Amino acid sequence: MRKILIVGGGTAGWMTAALFGKLFQGLYDLELIESEAIGTVGVGEATIPAIKKYNELVQLDEAEFMRRTQGTFKLGIQFVDWVRPGQSYVHGFGIIGQDWEWLRCHQYWLRSNQRGRAKDFAKYSINTAAALANKFMHARADMGDSPIGHIAHAFHFDASLYAKYLRGLAEQHGVTRTEGKIVDVTQSASGDLASVTLENGRVVEADFFIDCSGFRGLLIEQTLKTGYEDWSHWLPCDRAMAVPCARISPLTPYTRSTAHAPGWQWRIPLQHRTGNGLVYSSKHIDDDAAEKLLLSNLDGDQLANPNRLRFTSGKRRKMWNRNCVALGLAAGFLEPLESTSIHLVQSAAIRLVRLFPDRATDQATIDEFNRQCDFEWERIRDFIVLHYWANQREGDFWEYCRTMELPATLQRKIDLWCSNGRIFREDDELFSEESWIQVFLGQGIVPRGYDPLVGIKSDPQIEQFLGNIAATIERCVDVMPAHDAYVSKFCPAETVA
Repeated sequence: MRKILIVGGGTAGWMTAALFGKLFQGLYDLELIESEAIGTVGVGEATIPAIKKYNELVQLDEAEFMRRTQGTFKLGIQFVDWVRPGQSYVHGFGIIGQDWEWLRCHQYWLRSNQRGRAKDFAKYSINTAAALANKFMHARADMGDSPIGHIAHAFHFDASLYAKYLRGLAEQHGVTRTEGKIVDVTQSASGDLASVTLENGRVVEADFFIDCSGFRGLLIEQTLKTGYEDWSHWLPCDRAMAVPCARISPLTPYTRSTAHAPGWQWRIPLQHRTGNGLVYSSKHIDDDAAEKLLLSNLDGDQLANPNRLRFTSGKRRKMWNRNCVALGLAAGFLEPLESTSIHLVQSAAIRLVRLFPDRATDQATIDEFNRQCDFEWERIRDFIVLHYWANQREGDFWEYCRTMELPATLQRKIDLWCSNGRIFREDDELFSEESWIQVFLGQGIVPRGYDPLVGIKSDPQIEQFLGNIAATIERCVDVMPAHDAYVSKFCPAETVA
């Protein structure tokens, strides 16, 4: 294994190049081919806390990275009108309250809620309470058991600036960038990829190939004919439209997702502008009407023409096929409802590092990589489908989502939750128990009962326990700085005209 070729730049290509360049330290010859004539999608601007693992591996300086990408902080996602118009909730990152002996905090809340004595569940999450107050600060390890010691954060940033920043890091670590359009791909007698030919006639040979060529999957699909699992019967949206508008004020420390009749709209606050987009079903609205819907719901002046995308939710049947691994949109597409697009690239790239072969076609390694990818994608799919299924909205689109047959893995989780509020994180699935709990309750799925061991505590004990948590979080939020002010002090970016 000598030469690794990354086909395609954009966010996926340069994330991979920066990671490989840093970790492989000259062990391999790394080259990335991209063409300025081929545009990149680049709409993914919101992340989840798992990105910090990638940042640590690449050794990013957080303040510099945020300045260079017009970044802001993210404590969670606000879902507006998803259950019904006028109702909203926040899926906040991090922990909920604190455990009390054997049981999780939400079990005591469920009993209190049945008795009509519970406060809003948002009051038991430091992330959610701070987000709704437009407050932010980094977690402080010196605060012990204080909620301030458990703040979990992610980022919003400009995806094109992020790719540019990572390109600089990759090139510092020896990755070679080649400008050019690929016109031909050749395979060896065994069927492995052997080389690509550029428009200028240059032939680039490699031992291992990373396909970051976007939806078309130049290597993984057009050449290797890997196949695609279509998940549109569970995720019926097949179009997206993105457009920037002027910056909002105050600068909110959360992504917003607002449900509409044919789908949903995102809003992502950056230092220099706001990212917006509409994800929708073409069976329920045409593209021109969707554009009108999106543009009529911007918080600021429109700054560019909308970028239209078509997609089919799902993934490649194998993300590693022969001596080729597909990352990013070449691997598949899950709509960005829970900000998982960038995570899926970084997660797969890190997984590939952990399983990197000493030869290109080690089948046991390939099978394990694909098994882990399949598990991660399927569990993220289930979490996204839950949002659609658990709705009380009117209209054909939402009626279909509410009555569709669910994946068996999701139905099992729903059934267990509805009986007594139990939820368990399986293996290394991405979303924690806290995430499932907040979306279940936020979407109005309240269990019929609760863990019977709650009965060990009396009602006054439970009320005091929950009251202390809510009061402590409220005091912590009161002393936290405004998100605007924190960003201006920690990572102010250059003003963009």
